[in-house]
Amino acid sequence: MSVDLPFHKSWLGEEEHREVEDTLNSGWLTTGPKTQKFEELFKEYIGCKHAIALNSCTAGLNLALTVQNFADGDEVITSPMTFPATANVILLQRLKPVFADIEPGTLTIDPRKIEEKITPRTRAIIPVHFAGHPCDMTPIQELADRHKLLIIEDAAHALETKYKGKKIGNLGNATAFSFYANKNITTGEGGMLVTNDDALAETFRVMRLQGISRDAWKRYGKSGFSHWEQTLAGHKCNMPDLNASIGLHQIKKVEQFMTLRKKYVAMYDHAFAEVPEIETPVVKDYATHAHHIYVIALNLDRLTIDRDGFLDAIQSAGIGVALHYIALHLQPYYVKNFNTKPQDFPVASNYSERVISLPLYPKMSPEDVERVIGTVKDLIKKFRK
Repeated sequence: MSVDLPFHKSWLGEEEHREVEDTLNSGWLTTGPKTQKFEELFKEYIGCKHAIALNSCTAGLNLALTVQNFADGDEVITSPMTFPATANVILLQRLKPVFADIEPGTLTIDPRKIEEKITPRTRAIIPVHFAGHPCDMTPIQELADRHKLLIIEDAAHALETKYKGKKIGNLGNATAFSFYANKNITTGEGGMLVTNDDALAETFRVMRLQGISRDAWKRYGKSGFSHWEQTLAGHKCNMPDLNASIGLHQIKKVEQFMTLRKKYVAMYDHAFAEVPEIETPVVKDYATHAHHIYVIALNLDRLTIDRDGFLDAIQSAGIGVALHYIALHLQPYYVKNFNTKPQDFPVASNYSERVISLPLYPKMSPEDVERVIGTVKDLIKKFRK
């Protein structure tokens, strides 16, 4: 099965290549001046006070939880429709992940379902901005305020996302972004944790590098030798200058990339609007969508094939596809350790059987998008009841 149109391909130009080469030639590869510059550019783009560059979005979520010193067994509510990382950080902090079901259409966590899950042990909520669509943050924030809960936003999909006109990352909560290879901008591997809290930002900076008070650039830079001190039990999750070198130029292309993705989303939406076998993404009036991925849901009652068969058929046509996601409560780990069942979260379970992510990235051409559309429509016709 040969795929000649991949699910994703990063757009890396000569600028990124030259910057990486310059970093290699500089002799300074780890966290240093280029990481700091990338943080400044990202901070300006989001409009927040602090941006702390890390080696992943997962590290950002983990740091945001670590600094709270919650008690073992305390509960954190999140969406089951997410990548394992969102709940893994809860588990690895010896906390209990508690899922709340999702809204149809947006596949984001349902605020009404969050309220049902709050107990005296609840300490935090991690909303996941799915596929680039924001969660409905106003009722989530109201719940958090009423019950004195922390909010940590999982914005791995949400670089350009806005909620009621404000960029995600600028709503007053600690927010983690991803620059993984298939994200809207990439550093290969990488993430950013943002906050408007000065003290929290300083703690994050210390925590990202073993809990020591001065990073390597400050210890060995041109300002003279300085001893480090360990002030916290920290992690090792800083972003190196090698990765930041790519990010310096990727962040400048955000709007260019977004324009192309919006164009391709419009092509998909138009093509599938009159296909009753396909449910296309919903965009609520409060949302500016980042269009990280384009997720369709098959109406399987109208087809003679299941979702996995449909995935195989698209790939057999040479087109890469993906699945976001089979919900976490259906995964073996949660079934075994938490005795979760499909009926516990019926909306997430339903979408888990029906969703397909189609290729969506700036490196595609309009002809590539038309090819995907034609292939999907041909398969719908072939397997229509």
